[in-house]
Amino acid sequence: MRVNALSRFAGPLFALLYAAAWILLWPTEQPYWVLPFGLRFGALLLMRTRNWFWILGAEILASAFCEWRSGLPIGGAGFVLGDAPEPLMVAACLWLLRRAHLHASLNTPEDVARLLLSAMVTATVATAGNAAMMASLHPAAPVEMLGTTFGSDLLGNYLGVLLVVPVMILMFRERPTQSALAELLLDGLLVMLPSLAILVTLAEYSPQPQFARVLSLAPVLFFAFRHGWRGAGLAMLITSVGLNVTEDMIGRGAPTAAAHLFLAVAGTGTLMLGAATDALRRSSERVAQQNTHLAAANQRLDQLARQLRDAARGNLQAEEDLRKHMAAELHDELGQNLTAIQTHLKLAQQRLGNAGLDDIGQSINGILGHMRRALHKMLDSLRPSVLDEFGLLRALDEGPVRDMLTAAGIHYVTDLRGEPRLLDDETLTAIYRVVQESATNVVRHSGAKELKLRLRIGLRDSGPVAILDIRDDGTGLPATPRPIRTDGGGRGLQGMSDRITALGGIFRIHPEPIGLHLRVLLRSTSIGTHIGNFPIPGR
Repeated sequence: MRVNALSRFAGPLFALLYAAAWILLWPTEQPYWVLPFGLRFGALLLMRTRNWFWILGAEILASAFCEWRSGLPIGGAGFVLGDAPEPLMVAACLWLLRRAHLHASLNTPEDVARLLLSAMVTATVATAGNAAMMASLHPAAPVEMLGTTFGSDLLGNYLGVLLVVPVMILMFRERPTQSALAELLLDGLLVMLPSLAILVTLAEYSPQPQFARVLSLAPVLFFAFRHGWRGAGLAMLITSVGLNVTEDMIGRGAPTAAAHLFLAVAGTGTLMLGAATDALRRSSERVAQQNTHLAAANQRLDQLARQLRDAARGNLQAEEDLRKHMAAELHDELGQNLTAIQTHLKLAQQRLGNAGLDDIGQSINGILGHMRRALHKMLDSLRPSVLDEFGLLRALDEGPVRDMLTAAGIHYVTDLRGEPRLLDDETLTAIYRVVQESATNVVRHSGAKELKLRLRIGLRDSGPVAILDIRDDGTGLPATPRPIRTDGGGRGLQGMSDRITALGGIFRIHPEPIGLHLRVLLRSTSIGTHIGNFPIPGR
């Protein structure tokens, strides 16, 4: 009910407020400085079209009242042809411009340019209409006088829009926040009032008062940079009103057309500058928000990556523990059973010979030997026992890797330096597995004659580091990737890469004209459990 009542009386209420504002601004009208035109333009721009009738009616009544108070004659034809057409022409222009998507906004330089261009078009149409009406009422008026009047009214109407409309948009459409308003008021007290006092003093006592007009641009620029278009609009209105009132009080007369033209050009530029400053500030805030969101997203991604690495490391450790358990079970159960069978067979060898079954005993011995070799190979693939017996460096230099390469006729060159006890068990196993898989690939696929292995282990600021470099002179990578092995062995290069990545390391493949070059970087998460109190090489 209350909302309906307010909407019902909104038109008359706006009309009363508009008439009061028009009566207050009507005495300030000067050549080249017409604030009531800006009031009309801003009201029609901000109001809904259904309330325009109240605005136009209030303006016509307020104009008649002001002319009556001033003692001007009010004739029917003169009033109708002199005062009534201009509001109607402005309303018609704004109706067309609003249908062309003109809106009351100064947030961007494009909005400012669109609004000021619309103001120029509207002022031109209204001024041309007034000139036509004047020519019809005074046919004997000289053409020079009509041209001078046209230029004076056009500049004054544009300045009225430039000075009044930004303040109206600030008050009724895009009000600042409380903090921004507090900063604006504080700067007004600390900057605008002293600046205005200096400008008024220069305008009154300087032998060249036009300098005050030029210097008035300084506080306007300050407010444009600091508070955007809102500060620029308020500063322009305050300085312009202050200087005009001062010059009127000291009896110097109205400023020249050149002074007002400077104000129009400078005001247009500072309003564009203020809008650009606001747009840049909003863009910076959006960039800062995006950076904050990106930083949070990167933090979540890093956390997820750490969780994935920890999970992969846990899976790898669980796999190694399972391999170790299976190797121990096979060694204890199957190995002992094979030994028991061989022992019983050796004890029964004489009785088999007496029965003429020597060939059966030899065949069983051959089968048991083959089973023992297969078991040894299986145990080595599950858990390289040589790593526990010899340590990493001896296992790489003298263990099964060298035996396999020597049996294949491949020259094996090693360059191993550092202290393996700096590394944890997972890193040691990963290094051996990568070398073992690389050697297997070289024997099976590359046709190489030489394999070079280079290993460096040492301490860095981030902790223990191992750098592994493997090169061969074989055929290199195939044109199409080989299928993943299903015979119980590794998974080739992909398996090596997955193992190193799970430990947070770096695995790089460098194809060369001859052979293949692998580089691996591993950082141990902790110093090995078997490290003692001894000098650390390379520390």
